[in-house]
Amino acid sequence: MSGGKLRVLALVHRHLVPPDPLPEGIDPVSEPWRTEYDVISTLKGLGHEVLTLGVHDDLGELRRANFEWKPQIAFNLLEGFDDVTIFDQNVVSHLELLKLAYTGCNPRGLLLSRDKSLSKKLLAYHRIPVPEFEVYRVGRPVRRPKRLAFPLIVKPLTQEASVGISQASVVDTDEKFIERVNFVHQSIGTAAIAEQYIEGRELYVGILGNQALQSFPVWELFFTNMPADARRIATDRVKWSVKYQEKYGIESGPAKDLPDAVCEKIQHTCKRAYRALELSGYARIDLRLDNDGRIWVLEANPNPQIARGEDFAASAEKAGLSYDALLQRILNLGLRWSPENLA
Repeated sequence: MSGGKLRVLALVHRHLVPPDPLPEGIDPVSEPWRTEYDVISTLKGLGHEVLTLGVHDDLGELRRANFEWKPQIAFNLLEGFDDVTIFDQNVVSHLELLKLAYTGCNPRGLLLSRDKSLSKKLLAYHRIPVPEFEVYRVGRPVRRPKRLAFPLIVKPLTQEASVGISQASVVDTDEKFIERVNFVHQSIGTAAIAEQYIEGRELYVGILGNQALQSFPVWELFFTNMPADARRIATDRVKWSVKYQEKYGIESGPAKDLPDAVCEKIQHTCKRAYRALELSGYARIDLRLDNDGRIWVLEANPNPQIARGEDFAASAEKAGLSYDALLQRILNLGLRWSPENLA
């Protein structure tokens, strides 16, 4: 089944349905629906029959498309439901109830990795090094325990894509710490997590697989022209502002000057983290390599950005997997996954 042509239901956010056909003079690279366009056009190029479904807050449309069109698999590009990030796990649970195969991570893996506190507890239990941390719920007192030494980085507990992260997220006084926790509560509307800030290199590793795992080459985020007093962190602007990236020479690529033994240790650690969080399909593990050569796992990102040429796809290509082959592997993994795999 995995080698033939498939009927693929592409699940995308309603506001990110790419135009079909592509209007003349439009460059998908600069469009918000770039990933969706790359995936759908590549799947069609591979010979698969693709139906694109824009989803917002109505599961009825999904059920109807499944009943009427009878897809063999859903290619899941949703990062939430009804503008709630953590509801992505519920959509995947719904696909399982429909007995429709899907790409990417299973609901349990999404739940465990999305909550940065829960994931850190699990990783620590498996003796995978994570920074010290504390969670601050909305409406509860904000007190810093003695074990949390400055500097600290304060982030939203369940958001992704660097939402709510800026240079001001790294704090070194109690006054700034309390101020930043309150900022997360009021501006983002979620609980905050404060964790030990690890000075060092920002690394990523892409992982592909269900039981048997393939890790891609270690990737690094470079901060070539950042001011000396600026923190080397993946802020909202670092990730999404092209002007900011160009101004400060921010780019990503294969990690430089890392001995093979260190790369292997990092990749092995990432596979352990992937298994500890019960992930499936594909994910990106974010790490720090501190100035003493210690590896710290910061978080796991299931279903990461898979636009052509972005970090995950670029690191796959470095490992010898073309974009076409990567998407086909993701489909094959989805077809082979079963909820009973976790039982």
